[in-house]
Amino acid sequence: MRATVKDVARRAGVSPKTVSNVMNGIVPVSGPTRLRVEQAMAELDYVPNLSARGLRNGRSGVIGLALPDLATPFSAEIAQSIVEVAHEQGFSVQIEETGSDPQREQELMTRARANLIDGLILNPVVLDESAVKVGIALPPVVLLGEVSQQLADRVFVDSFAAARDMTLALASSGRRRIAVLGTTQGRGSAAALQRTQGYEAALDSLGIPRDESLMIPCEKWTPETAAKALCAYLEANPVPEALFCFTDSMAIGALNVLWKRGLRVPEDIAVAGFDDIADGRYAVPSLTTVSFDKRTIASEALRLLTERMADRGSAQRVVSVEYTIVERDSTRT
Repeated sequence: MRATVKDVARRAGVSPKTVSNVMNGIVPVSGPTRLRVEQAMAELDYVPNLSARGLRNGRSGVIGLALPDLATPFSAEIAQSIVEVAHEQGFSVQIEETGSDPQREQELMTRARANLIDGLILNPVVLDESAVKVGIALPPVVLLGEVSQQLADRVFVDSFAAARDMTLALASSGRRRIAVLGTTQGRGSAAALQRTQGYEAALDSLGIPRDESLMIPCEKWTPETAAKALCAYLEANPVPEALFCFTDSMAIGALNVLWKRGLRVPEDIAVAGFDDIADGRYAVPSLTTVSFDKRTIASEALRLLTERMADRGSAQRVVSVEYTIVERDSTRT
């Protein structure tokens, strides 16, 4: 016969309610108790009946995670951290790609409102086009990233301050012709705008005149598009002293272009990125970057989401995750 919650509780020496708390992840359970329950579930080959549980408490045990582009290493690392933390709290994760499309965001929020998922972690790109708007009934939702609004809880890294500090770090050895790769001429992603503004603020504080010719647009932040943008730029412009790419993936594309042109990094041009993905640590040369703890982002997002599930009427909460400038071989001279 199929094991029940009561069977698991008896094996673990706890109450059925404690077993439910471990599976739901809403009420905190001590580490040793959680371990006993999980061991009992494994020994009994217990499989939760999600349909029955959903009928009883209005919860599915599933949360949604929606990212703009699942093909990027950054998205993979964020998704992995969120899945790990969610699993520890008893949730399954349904992962979706929005393609920066507000219609897809809206569809996911509709699923949450219909209780097909318990809540949603969403990474919107453009504020004006986001499905998170005044007049739209919101399910339990937490936003990741730079899109700033007054409606939903949010976890973010301060892109403005981080870009400013990276630019200051690149200039600390006397470099003045610092280019940026990833500025936008189209819809204007919040991340691109904030990182551009941080770069400009650093130049202003250093007394370096802004030079539009050092701002290299790149609408899609991938190695391929970054490489194409940098190739076109170098055909028409002199080599800058430093290049700050708005993601590590773009910086890796840039490193390939510079190597093919016989330019030495960092002797001829310093290169830096943003996000501290694993690939950047093993690039040649290893990549200087803006680093932050992705598991902290995941933990804070899940904390805010579970609290929002329990209290839909509480005030908005915004969490800023700390960052550091990590210097590696791509800027060391």
